[in-house]
Amino acid sequence: MVDKQKVEQAVRLLLEGLGEDTEREGLKETPARIARMYEELMAGMDEDAAVHLSKTFTSQNTGIVLEKDITFYSMCEHHMLPFYGKAHVAYIPDGKVVGLSKLARTVEVFARRLQLQEQLTDQIADALMDELGVKGAMVMVQAEHMCMTMRGIKKPGSQTVSIATRGCFADNEALQNTFFQMLHS
Repeated sequence: MVDKQKVEQAVRLLLEGLGEDTEREGLKETPARIARMYEELMAGMDEDAAVHLSKTFTSQNTGIVLEKDITFYSMCEHHMLPFYGKAHVAYIPDGKVVGLSKLARTVEVFARRLQLQEQLTDQIADALMDELGVKGAMVMVQAEHMCMTMRGIKKPGSQTVSIATRGCFADNEALQNTFFQMLHS
């Protein structure tokens, strides 16, 4: 739960620390705006992916289900700067499937919090395994990190790719290759 009052206080202190006048016209409402923004950006902290993955449908499908190019925005927990990109989420059902929008909602739950990309990737895969009871899951996340783009090394356009494999995907090169072929089709 975001404590908007504390965020406003912190933003005022930050602005003062930067040498700004918090009473000038352009900054007067900035602490409140930023508190509302963080409430939105960190909404996943108060959500449970299980809620989205609990509505399932019986299915005889035993092949890969892939939802690709799920756009997400998250915040790096090291620098509190955004990282954003695409998540590709696949699973092999074990008698039940979930609505496709629920996969995107699952990505959002974990992206809308202070995060590490590697952890985000693992959390999505683990949620599929734990909540859907699937035979296997594979998740790939590709993202650009503003901490690499606008500060430090300053390498815009660089992409970080992370992959998580669970269940039957973990040691099955043929399934992994099928995932990658589906991504590029």
